[in-house]
Amino acid sequence: MMNDAAGSKVEAVITRSSGMGMKGVKRQKWIFLLLAVGPAYAGYLLFTLYPNFMSVFYAFMKWDGISKKEFVGLDNFVFMFKDEFVWRALYHNLFLMITLPILTTVISLVLAHLLINKGYREAPFYKVIFFLPNVLSSVVITLLWIYIYDGSNGLLNGMLRLFGYDNGNYYWLSDPKTALWLLLPPMIWGGVGFYVIIFMNAMKGIPKSMYEAAILEGASHFTRLRTITIPLINPVIRITLLFLFLGGIKSFEIILIMTNGGPSGSTNVIGLYMFNQAFGANTQNYGYASAIGLFLFVILVGGKLLIDKLVPKSDWEY
Repeated sequence: MMNDAAGSKVEAVITRSSGMGMKGVKRQKWIFLLLAVGPAYAGYLLFTLYPNFMSVFYAFMKWDGISKKEFVGLDNFVFMFKDEFVWRALYHNLFLMITLPILTTVISLVLAHLLINKGYREAPFYKVIFFLPNVLSSVVITLLWIYIYDGSNGLLNGMLRLFGYDNGNYYWLSDPKTALWLLLPPMIWGGVGFYVIIFMNAMKGIPKSMYEAAILEGASHFTRLRTITIPLINPVIRITLLFLFLGGIKSFEIILIMTNGGPSGSTNVIGLYMFNQAFGANTQNYGYASAIGLFLFVILVGGKLLIDKLVPKSDWEY
């Protein structure tokens, strides 16, 4: 009996001490989470989530950022759907949303496939060269391509002169018919290297025996890429298309620096038009800019759902 009573007391003391220890561990865990995640989460709420919610509120207001806000209901949205400049800018975004993902993905897939399956001795060097533009900021990339397109001392005109074609110091970004197309090379050049590395890492997970069997059957590089590589890395391609699609709709920095929407609005996009409505020299229409931003958000969500529907999920296993 005495031994049982002593044992019960010892168990009670151990249970009590362990309970206090668990409480202390939980308290330390919450303190750590508060100190580690709290500042970042507070910054996200303050500088990202709160402005987004406020932009929804401003979308129903007429406000120049200084004077008193005036509630106008759906007037901003009614005016936006009648604004031909919005639809023109959206058309330019649509052009980028279609061409940029397709061209960047195709070029990245082909380069990654060749580097993985050709066995080039210089493959590590090529990877560095391809990835180099991703180290540069978008401002540096834009300034480089402005120099390339320059009429007097541009690299493009200089290369054409070497081949005997003199176009008379033609400034490539001055033609409304070609200016939008000329935005694609810097955008593709700045993004291809990143996706080449992503695709190469995905392709390394494909068993070499599948390629060896295809080679024995006489399959060409294109056939192997189409029937083996693309189906097996389809999830990575889906994410790539989504990122590039979002990049096409949110494209802003390169266009702002390179053309600022010109010439004659031929390269204006919805993000740049929204920026000029909010911070332009003669506009400062924050309410209307917020309505455009809300419309842009709806387009982004719709585009994401469209990609999920058009690009099937892969169920391949190996």
